[in-house]
Amino acid sequence: MFHKILLAIDTEDDDEAKRTLAEGVRLLAEGGELHLASVFSPGGSGFFPHVSDDTPEDREKVVRDKLNLLARKYLPMNQAAHLHVMCGTPSEKLVALAAQAEVDLLLLVSRGPGGLWPLRRATVEYVTVNAPCAVLVMPFVAVAESAGANNTPSGNEEAEENR
Repeated sequence: MFHKILLAIDTEDDDEAKRTLAEGVRLLAEGGELHLASVFSPGGSGFFPHVSDDTPEDREKVVRDKLNLLARKYLPMNQAAHLHVMCGTPSEKLVALAAQAEVDLLLLVSRGPGGLWPLRRATVEYVTVNAPCAVLVMPFVAVAESAGANNTPSGNEEAEENR
C-alpha cells in the first residue's frame, strides 16, 4: 500500500480515467493522499497551433472542471483528492509534481487510442526514467463500442500474445 499516490488522468478518456482512479484507490493505504493530475498543451490545435480562441486560463478551467467531474463520478464518497491541472509538457510536469508532492507512486496508462501513441510512449518513457518515486504503468485497454461488436483483442490479450 502507498501513502501518497499521483494519478495521471486523461480527462478526454472516461473509461481510462475510471480504471486509473479505481486502481489508485485500491493501492492507497488507509488515510493516504490521492493526487489527480491532468496536463494540457498551451497551444491551440489545427493548422495554426499557436493561434487559439481560448486563453490558457479558459483551457485550464475546462480541464479542471472535467477532472473534478471524473473524481466525483468515480471516487468513493469518502475519498478526498487533490486536483492538479498544469499547462506544458506532460512528462516534465508529472515528474515535477511527483517530486513536489513527495508521492510514493505515480500511476499512468501506457498509451491511448489512435495517433497519440508516439507522444504517450515518450511521456511514459520519460516518467519511468526520471520520476523520484515508483511508477506503475497500466496497459491501455480498448473498449468495444457495443458488446460483441469488436472481435479484436483487448490491450491485455495483446500483451499476453506479445510475451
